[in-house]
Amino acid sequence: MSIVEVKNLVKVFDTNRAVDGVSFSVEAGEVFGLLGPNGAGKSTLIGMISTLLTPTSGDVMIDGHSAIKEPMVVKKVIGVVPQEIALYPTLTARENLGFWGSMYGLSPSEIKKREAAVLDIVGLTDRANEKIETYSGGMKRRINIAAGLLHSPKVLFMDEPTVGIDPQSRNHILEMVKKLNADGLTIIYTSHYMEEVEFLCDRIAIVDHGKVIAEGTQEELRLLVGNKDTIRVSAPEVSQSVADKVKKLSDIDSVVVKKEEVDIVSAHGRKVLADVISVLNDDNVKIASVEVQEPDLESVFLHLTGRSLRD
Repeated sequence: MSIVEVKNLVKVFDTNRAVDGVSFSVEAGEVFGLLGPNGAGKSTLIGMISTLLTPTSGDVMIDGHSAIKEPMVVKKVIGVVPQEIALYPTLTARENLGFWGSMYGLSPSEIKKREAAVLDIVGLTDRANEKIETYSGGMKRRINIAAGLLHSPKVLFMDEPTVGIDPQSRNHILEMVKKLNADGLTIIYTSHYMEEVEFLCDRIAIVDHGKVIAEGTQEELRLLVGNKDTIRVSAPEVSQSVADKVKKLSDIDSVVVKKEEVDIVSAHGRKVLADVISVLNDDNVKIASVEVQEPDLESVFLHLTGRSLRD
């Protein structure tokens, strides 16, 4: 059953069409990913879905209520973890959570109970009485998540929650998201990090220039590139004549020569690898490294747009 239904959302800022007719639905209990490069419109989309921005047109239904017509009802069932840290630096973590609890309309006893619960979830109970300004970037991110969980939402929106933090803190947050979802929380997660979305999400919408250009499970999206492998050879000064020799090998679909590397697409990457290396060696190509990349969300985005997620 769909708990979130996004219906033809449009947002125009002056002449910029930041979100352009986006529609999708999210089932209760799943992690739904919005994957796209910076500037694709993900944050604007989350802003509208979570009632923080008014759409130019379209609607959003959350738990049976319109985010446009019934925003106060919707606010009670959603939690938002914004990309920017929404905390008061001179207050302690506990004081910040107390403030947000009062904003959600929780009673003092409810705030105390939920404070303890969310501090435990994010692993910061022992640091709760320290000021936010003394926290590391990863700890601030975790308290930001705790604030979004304080009122026990049915749906949690997480907008790039790992930006600018160290790998250990990032892994801690990803495992936390997994646990929250395993406990039944529906999550909409935006990121430009392919590996995060692959790790977390049941279904994914790929967003570019304000539009959803593909949607489905990871397997369904990978089928868009035909399940073909890419052999990436790091080697300077590969001539077109050498590339043409590689292209003549059996089971090779395409060969693209770049400045410092060659990309060779094949349905049987590991099978043809030895023949590819043999041709390059015969022409005295100095190979720095070789890797076989099986289809992933990066290759899907590249296939659909002609550029990398991080371009």
